[in-house]
Amino acid sequence: MAIDAEHLGKSFGSVRAVDDLSFTVPDGVVTGFLGPNGAGKSTAMRLMLGLDRGDGRTLFDGLPLGDHSHPSRVVGTHLDARPFLPGRTARDHLRMLATEARVPASRIDEVLALVGLTEVANDRPKSFSLGMAQRLGLAGAILAEPRCLMLDEPANGLDPQSIQWLREFLRHYASNGCAVLVSSHLLHEMQLMADHVVVIASGRLIVDGTIDELVSQRSDVIVRSTDSARLMPLLVGAGATVVDEGQTGVAVAGLATDEVGRIAFDAGIAIFELTERRASLEETFMQLTGDGQQFAFGESS
Repeated sequence: MAIDAEHLGKSFGSVRAVDDLSFTVPDGVVTGFLGPNGAGKSTAMRLMLGLDRGDGRTLFDGLPLGDHSHPSRVVGTHLDARPFLPGRTARDHLRMLATEARVPASRIDEVLALVGLTEVANDRPKSFSLGMAQRLGLAGAILAEPRCLMLDEPANGLDPQSIQWLREFLRHYASNGCAVLVSSHLLHEMQLMADHVVVIASGRLIVDGTIDELVSQRSDVIVRSTDSARLMPLLVGAGATVVDEGQTGVAVAGLATDEVGRIAFDAGIAIFELTERRASLEETFMQLTGDGQQFAFGESS
């Protein structure tokens, strides 16, 4: 079940928080929703779910969420680190959600065990750490086994082992044909978790594509040879952009390793090193959104 956000828009006074934003969350993969602080990610997710009024619409498997007979089985959400009444036990919180979603009580124990909260099921979440609260929020999101998940910064407060578990869980969930949208500022973790990314800045779409497509646009080839001075103009003549990096070698953009190696071979130039250098998601993200970072008080995500 894919999610299609179409022409989303929202203003707060004179500030356009989300501006004609359209993108697709495909099924079968985890989609990372990225942007600087204040980019409009949380507002966009609330618009998609109909929690805020604004422009545009979002279709879940071709229909608005309200047109589905059981919305909780269509999309599970976790948008707030503590989405529960502090005086109600963890089990009672999930029991309330189970009643609305019409799922059996046995499912409550299943999800509590799945997220590692069985031992504190009868405790009140007001005493939970942020990481435990995040896990309870995820338990609520997956309770009705929805075909879509929308999670806003679900890794906040988790320890490294829990983050690894979350990554593996969400990838497995998506592999069953579900659409999974996850916002996060943990870019290294997102590179491991997501296959598809949507990047926004100042409420506008910057990128909607796969991580491989995104980082490959900022990759180059490092080549060290016996005669860089002769090799460089040959590479430029083949359409490459070439930068001499001294002892590191020559950085070549616009040609693949095989093409660089073939040009050097045809010219009789010996190659000592021929390595593809790919930008990290973090480096690519900073290049794309550098002008969109906001350091003022306001929306946090």
